[in-house]
Amino acid sequence: MKRSYALISSILVATLIAGSTFGCSSGSGSSAGTASKGNGAAANSAASSEAASSKAPVVTSVGPSNGTHFEMWDFVDVHSQFYSEMVKEWNAKHSDKQINITFTTYPYGDMHDKLKMAIQTGTGAPDMCDIEIGQFPTFLKGDVSFREMNDVVAPYKSDIVPARLNIYAKDGKNYGIPTHVGATVMFYNTEILSKYGVDYTKIKTWDDYTAAAKKVKEGSGGKVTVTDIDTGGTDWLWLSMAENKADWTDASGTKANVQIDSIKQMLNMQKGWKNAGLAVDSPGGQLDTEEGYAAVGDGKVASFPKALWYMSRFLNYLPDQSGKWAIAACPVYKAGQPRSVGIGGTGTVVMKTSKNADLAAQWLAWAKLSKEGTTQIWKILGFDPTNMSLWTDPAITKDTSNKYIKYFKTNPFDVLNEIKNEIGMIKSTSVSPTIGEQMNTNVLPGVFDNGQKIDDALKAAQDAIDQEQS
Repeated sequence: MKRSYALISSILVATLIAGSTFGCSSGSGSSAGTASKGNGAAANSAASSEAASSKAPVVTSVGPSNGTHFEMWDFVDVHSQFYSEMVKEWNAKHSDKQINITFTTYPYGDMHDKLKMAIQTGTGAPDMCDIEIGQFPTFLKGDVSFREMNDVVAPYKSDIVPARLNIYAKDGKNYGIPTHVGATVMFYNTEILSKYGVDYTKIKTWDDYTAAAKKVKEGSGGKVTVTDIDTGGTDWLWLSMAENKADWTDASGTKANVQIDSIKQMLNMQKGWKNAGLAVDSPGGQLDTEEGYAAVGDGKVASFPKALWYMSRFLNYLPDQSGKWAIAACPVYKAGQPRSVGIGGTGTVVMKTSKNADLAAQWLAWAKLSKEGTTQIWKILGFDPTNMSLWTDPAITKDTSNKYIKYFKTNPFDVLNEIKNEIGMIKSTSVSPTIGEQMNTNVLPGVFDNGQKIDDALKAAQDAIDQEQS
């Protein structure tokens, strides 16, 4: 008898609030939070943020009382755990620069609103603050209230994935320190695929993937599909844009165009899959939901693309799937195209108003970009580290005691090294929330559930976006 996943619902909210499954976002399990809705799972981000809104702020202080004191805000408990560890490590190495930080973890929406209010009124801002990627562009409008970080980033810059720095920059000036890469990969259930004669290592293009889907459908009598189709998240579209080196905003990030070929290409391919019975709608709109975890655990979905932070979902919700899943580079439309895109993120800032902004910036860059810091990001948070020097460090990559390395059939660092020069970036800008809302609430359900023509759905979305931007 197949294992029941009913217990997932009883632990979902608690685990999301704890933060280990946030994928460095507001709880969306994707790249945008509730405000953005555009980079991933809008429905789930709203649900998890709503759950978090009932939680009182959590306050923790770390470091000697005679150290330089800082206030820091975040919206995920486990981020405070990581930062606390880095305060301890910093103080152990810098007897002349002791620091003490009071961390306050607020619900997602409350924290971002509180920061906006503090900036507007000129009072009450912390020294440092986490800002979710979908929210970040709103803080870069006009005069930026954050300290420029180029100087403290410089010692680590050659080792950091460039796209992760660029996404929190404006006019060549970096204002946010990234947390992870969020590289998109394919997760393959090798047990299911091999049962139906599919070797995932032979899948290089979307044509190969479609052929594999046909094998799975025929072999299972239609009971198993090779993948799902998101109707409430845009990860597939981000991947398609990255493979075609496209974006749905212009170079400045201010003008949107969702009627581009790379979006139509993915939607047409997915619609063909659905019409042929090769794919089904994602339960809950996308797989980073309670329903999604259950579908994956019950063997109804044999593969899907997600950022590497989705590894934590397997360990938290699907522990009995250990040893069944492999991680690999994503298929492409044609050989030679880039095979990944960075999804998700939290940029951490230092306020200009901080009395000791330089020391705060120095510590923050070290905590999140150095080899020591990114090692802890991997070990504590389970995120793919931005510092690429870790990707070839045997102490990290060959650590068979690591829970993520033990769980999967393939080593995540082997995949990262394979695609390290192919991880694209889709800009997160002030228009991103509008794009995301149109795609998740109108285009995707319209095309896949209501029979709307792709061109018509995208035209309607474009009109709505243009009207809001006018």
